[in-house]
Amino acid sequence: MQINAWFLIIVLALFLFWKLDLFATLLNLKALTPEIPDSFREFVDEEVYETSQEYTKAKAVLGIGESIFSLVVLFTFWWLGGFGWLDNAVRGYEQGPIVTGLFFIGALLVAQQILSTPFDLYGTFGLEEKFGFNRSTLATWCMDRVKGAVLGVLIGAPLLAALLWIFQTVPVAWLWGWILTTAFSLALTYIAPTWIMPLFNKFEPLPEGELKTEIHSMAEKCEFPLKEVTVMDGSKRSAKSNAFFTGLGNNKRIALFDTLIENHTVAELVGVLAHEIGHFKKRHIVKSLVIGILTTGAMFFLLGLMMENRSLFDAFGVEKTSVYVSLVLFGILMSPINDLLSIAGNAMSRKHEFEADAYAAEVTGNPEAMANALRKLSKDNLSNLTPHPFYVLLNYTHPPVVERVKALGVQ
Repeated sequence: MQINAWFLIIVLALFLFWKLDLFATLLNLKALTPEIPDSFREFVDEEVYETSQEYTKAKAVLGIGESIFSLVVLFTFWWLGGFGWLDNAVRGYEQGPIVTGLFFIGALLVAQQILSTPFDLYGTFGLEEKFGFNRSTLATWCMDRVKGAVLGVLIGAPLLAALLWIFQTVPVAWLWGWILTTAFSLALTYIAPTWIMPLFNKFEPLPEGELKTEIHSMAEKCEFPLKEVTVMDGSKRSAKSNAFFTGLGNNKRIALFDTLIENHTVAELVGVLAHEIGHFKKRHIVKSLVIGILTTGAMFFLLGLMMENRSLFDAFGVEKTSVYVSLVLFGILMSPINDLLSIAGNAMSRKHEFEADAYAAEVTGNPEAMANALRKLSKDNLSNLTPHPFYVLLNYTHPPVVERVKALGVQ
């Protein structure tokens, strides 16, 4: 390992962004207040409000602990020459650059998964269990990770192998890597609802009745190509509620958590649907997709410039340059930059959420129902009602729920 400019830049950037996130978390905890926001007094009692604050504190402590552990492990592995040692170890099998690269990156991913397991276990069966959210069993938790690992190998390994081959053999490799990754992501978005998501949850057609009728009526009113409405067994793992759209083009589906249906009125659920349709009508999905594709292209261009950079390899103590180690080192180098980009991405996402809320209020003619849905969701999920603005800036993809209710003009 050589303490050169790259070493200093990466260490300082990683440490400073960790400190920034820690500072934001501490500000967020300090912003907790004993007074319930006025617009929530009829929906959240003192006991629930206090519990939501305890939940916020518990998640913050777990997050801080995990971030410290991850940073210490990375720096220790790096300082002890772990990247160079692992590279020499996988090269010893003499399997060629692509297979060797798969071994190298796979070993790091497996190690990362093992090291994060205690935090995942505690998060599910300790923290979430304590606050009444966890409904998962240990068997379900284990099977989820086994399925995720198998999918990672079946889907991720071929893509990684293709990228390794491209950067080793094809001219203007960054461009072809970008095209391949974009095509792969779009294909995955299309097939995931049909082939991947059902591996983890059951999706049953929404039964006939008032809710289904009102949902389809709203979709027709908005000229939204809704193909199917399903109920997902979210209660299998958590008491939290949610809803989401999947699919591209005319293959759009909405999935409602069973817990969401249990806790909300028809008018509120239609408001949630109208909000999601608002994203479609305001072209938020297309805008986000285009920005994501362009950002990925910029990343691949930078990767092409940094490929097999000798100084970067020296900083990490790796003797021989290679495409596969370049991918890993570039990922570490880009981590602070991704944190910066996420600030802009989160701001755009929050703006889109306000616009979708406004659309829902307009098309349903019932902003109160939308506001009540947001209030109930925040109550049921023990959301923090008083987040600090700086924490919101760094971490929130959705505006604080109090601001969303206020923007709807509902008291």
